[in-house]
Amino acid sequence: MRRFLFLLAFLVLILLLGLVLAGAWIRSELERPYYGGPPDGTFVDIPRGLSTNRIADLLVKRGILAGSLSFTLYLRYTDSGRRIQAGEYRFTEPATPRQVAQRLIRGDVYFRSITVPEGLTARETIELLAKTGLGNLEEMGRALLRTDWIRDMDPAARNLEGYLFPETYRFGRKVASEAIIKTMVSQFRTSYSKIRSQSPDRTGLSVAQTVTLASMIEKEVKQPEEAPVVASVLVNRLEKKMPLACDATIIYAMKLDGTYRGRLGSGDLRMESPYNSYLHPNLPPGPIANPGARSIRAALQPAKTKFLYYVSRNDGTHHFSEDYRSHLNAVDRYQRSLAGRRASRRESSN
Repeated sequence: MRRFLFLLAFLVLILLLGLVLAGAWIRSELERPYYGGPPDGTFVDIPRGLSTNRIADLLVKRGILAGSLSFTLYLRYTDSGRRIQAGEYRFTEPATPRQVAQRLIRGDVYFRSITVPEGLTARETIELLAKTGLGNLEEMGRALLRTDWIRDMDPAARNLEGYLFPETYRFGRKVASEAIIKTMVSQFRTSYSKIRSQSPDRTGLSVAQTVTLASMIEKEVKQPEEAPVVASVLVNRLEKKMPLACDATIIYAMKLDGTYRGRLGSGDLRMESPYNSYLHPNLPPGPIANPGARSIRAALQPAKTKFLYYVSRNDGTHHFSEDYRSHLNAVDRYQRSLAGRRASRRESSN
């Protein structure tokens, strides 16, 4: 009997020792960094609903884990396997199984960040996206015709010009072209609703008219404080049924025709186009660019002024006038100043 108890105690001791050694090995493996992927990094796509074992096998196959045991045991011990988030992950350097698991639990998925600036046309926007490797240019061009996404806001829209909100976006590497455009339209809807709730409309314009006005402000204004003042000039001219005389609308028309070469000539002001705001005393038939929050806010709440004219001071700001004679004096002053500076530069270069 004593011999049996001694043997049993010995077996228990061996078992405990084995458990201690196994635990020590697992802890050691959990803290051992490993990376066997390409030097420039590798992507691993974790599908939704994939089991813990399949995820571990996938990570081993892609060179992220040296083995699967410590990884799967960690997830089971912490009961966190169900919290792994689907998505595409990028790995570039050695990491421990614990660190890999925590990344998947956090959902630290790979995104590409891109900032779309204010004032780009829809075409310029998709060209920027395609240039950075996001989306397919032709497919995004077709998505620009999905006016059903904004029909409630602009029933007469012919495309999504004006409704691709300028913002910093984060997209997955394999995002679909249509999804990119739809995301930007969705961001416009969210942002416009927020801006309008904070800046109640003073003009009585429709959403489409407000966005069109905002797009003109976006192209005309460089200094933020001038946006409501330029808005007031355009609204004042609309109320008096005066042509808006906005160069940016002609530039847009020329871009549509493929004839814009970086500057306007006097003959271009007579261009026959519904976007020629020198000839037609109304807003253009649609936005001429994608306005940002500042310009939308200015279009909703123009400053209260009597200004009907403005001219560039050639330093990023404008001079505003209430009557035509004062405007002509300002044009003469600032344009003559500009001509003088150009002449001086030509002389100094000779």
